[in-house]
Amino acid sequence: MTQQSSGPQHRTDLRRGAVGVAGMVFFVLSAQAPLTGVAGTLPIPLGLGNGGGAPGVYLVVGVMIALFSVGFIAMSRHVTDAGAFYAYVTRGLGKTLGVGASQVAVLCYSATQAALYGLYGVVVQGLFQRYASLDLPWWFWTVATILLVQALGSFNIEFGAKLLAVLVVAETSLLLVFACYELLSGGGPRGLDIAGSFGPSAFFNGAPGVALTFAIGCILGFESTALYAKEARDPARTVPRATYLAVGLISVFFAFVSWMIVSYYGPDKVQGVALKALQSNDATSVVFTPITHTLGAWATDAMQVLLATSLLAGVLAFHNGINRYFHSLGGAGVLPVWLSRTNRQGAPYTASLLQTAVALVLIVPFALAGADPVLTLLTWGGGVSVLALMLLYLLTSVSVIVFFRRTGLDRRRWNTLIAPLASIAMLLSATGLALGNFTTLISASGTTAVVLELTVVVVFAGGAVLGYVRRDGAVPGAPDDVPAASVDDVPASA
Repeated sequence: MTQQSSGPQHRTDLRRGAVGVAGMVFFVLSAQAPLTGVAGTLPIPLGLGNGGGAPGVYLVVGVMIALFSVGFIAMSRHVTDAGAFYAYVTRGLGKTLGVGASQVAVLCYSATQAALYGLYGVVVQGLFQRYASLDLPWWFWTVATILLVQALGSFNIEFGAKLLAVLVVAETSLLLVFACYELLSGGGPRGLDIAGSFGPSAFFNGAPGVALTFAIGCILGFESTALYAKEARDPARTVPRATYLAVGLISVFFAFVSWMIVSYYGPDKVQGVALKALQSNDATSVVFTPITHTLGAWATDAMQVLLATSLLAGVLAFHNGINRYFHSLGGAGVLPVWLSRTNRQGAPYTASLLQTAVALVLIVPFALAGADPVLTLLTWGGGVSVLALMLLYLLTSVSVIVFFRRTGLDRRRWNTLIAPLASIAMLLSATGLALGNFTTLISASGTTAVVLELTVVVVFAGGAVLGYVRRDGAVPGAPDDVPAASVDDVPASA
């Protein structure tokens, strides 16, 4: 393996050829934290959104993300870099906006990780209270796990992929066993009732915007396939296959499992059940009750443990993703060059240390303030991440169109123009719905909502300023014959 260096004694290369399609898919699936997405968030769209129509929303979001992926994948064939959104936006719209996007991406993943850590601390605290009679505050378990994740992040990418594979298979297996049993047994009081969950009237029932926002949050992380492009075996094939496979699996999985939950109660009754559970602060019972009733009492204990491992898989996946951003930005000279250093395992260990410090900075203030981690870290972090993600998708779609119009490297109109334009239209509609339902999403006042919304804007603007100052640095993922765009290079008609 060729080693580059920021100094004579420092490695900067990630380990190439270390992860294949399956490994990438497991990184993506672990970022979804499937059991967390089902048990932790599904009760909200069921109770506050469109009730029995929630399963159909996951399929709609899957179509939207699939359209986005068409241009995303076309771009991945010409830009290979661990910075993903940063590299793609830079290649199309210039380094100023690219660095702005990179900071929004770091904010998005960091906010998501903090949200997961908040719920994780509460779940593990409950487990030790119940099974070990050990009562320690939630933040103790969170900080201890941050240090564990730091250690795991220093190993090579193969180790992380194998660990995440075990955790993801365990948590999804239980959900799929329940869902398949419910399907084969013919469903609940109204049978399977496809129209009650996937029909147009079911989709537009109640507040579909709430359900749409949460569905987008559940699918967050599929784009991390591009983060590992430099470590992939044959990235030109691995990244596209892993991306399409991940989008398909995630959207179908959530639609299928949520459909079976709805079927258990009945599409006409599930909203009342979920709303009552939310009001009594027992949201997970909406999912735990049918699974326990179907599979037996043992499933309750298993799900509590698997919820903790689901969250652990999620925070580890986002830790690795943020590392790759810091590594890429260090190598490009946007951030200090020492962030591009890697260890003998080919892992970005200095970036890993910075990511651990960021996680602590986000967690400690909430711990010192004695805040409820679920009502603050989980909901606020989730809200910020969804808005940040929408901005990243929009910037990337625009960048795809501009990049291929300028370079002519791919003249397929569907891949480089029509699909990206369709995704932009859907993303703008989804963003409008997310903003319209933001106070519901974060369960907080209008003032808190405005502050969190402005956080995304300020981070993007600050990143753009940094990109302008550092615009003469290296260009991520750029072959020598494809120059990066500057603001002046972008065609006015684009």
